[in-house]
Amino acid sequence: MVRGKTQMRRIENATSRQVTFSKRRNGLLKKAFELSVLCDAEVALIIFSPKGKLYEFASSSLQQTIERYRRHTIDNAAKPTEQNMQHLKTEVSNMVNKIKLLEASKRILLGEGLDSCTLQELQQIEQQLQRSVSSIRARKTQVFKEQIEQLKEKEKVLAAENARLCEKCGMQPLKGPNELIENVAYNDEGGPSWGVETELFIGLPEGRTKRATMQQS
Repeated sequence: MVRGKTQMRRIENATSRQVTFSKRRNGLLKKAFELSVLCDAEVALIIFSPKGKLYEFASSSLQQTIERYRRHTIDNAAKPTEQNMQHLKTEVSNMVNKIKLLEASKRILLGEGLDSCTLQELQQIEQQLQRSVSSIRARKTQVFKEQIEQLKEKEKVLAAENARLCEKCGMQPLKGPNELIENVAYNDEGGPSWGVETELFIGLPEGRTKRATMQQS
């Protein structure tokens, strides 16, 4: 009979979990012993049960094996391998080349160092600058609209506060800019009439005042 594949998840039943732990622990200790004997390897194994009980195996001395592991870890951390050094050198070289390319692109966009550029490269630079200007203008327009909306909201708040204060003091609310424009009278030609005297008058200012008084009477 073929055994089904065991799912790698925690066993919920406590009894089954303890039985599985005992079987697999004994099998792991047996494999560690066989590895040390067959391959003449220095093996150390430490197991803690769910209840905290310690199980261990060492082909020689567990403490000596742990100290050897610590020394090996410290030595490897202090001395990078040749492969790691080569990888770091490659990364540094790539970063230096990227910085040089970015600096050259920056100078070109500022209009510097264009002598070595071909006609096609100059056209590409011009198109790139035009796209940048279009993006900047679009963003500028959006910011203007947002600021206008904010000012309109502030105007509404101030108008409401003005009305509240005038009502509290028994006064008529002050007219806003929009209301002043709406109350302007219009002449026969459809234009605003600002009450400006346009009749031609020749003479001293005193004579002009007397004439105005006679017209009113």
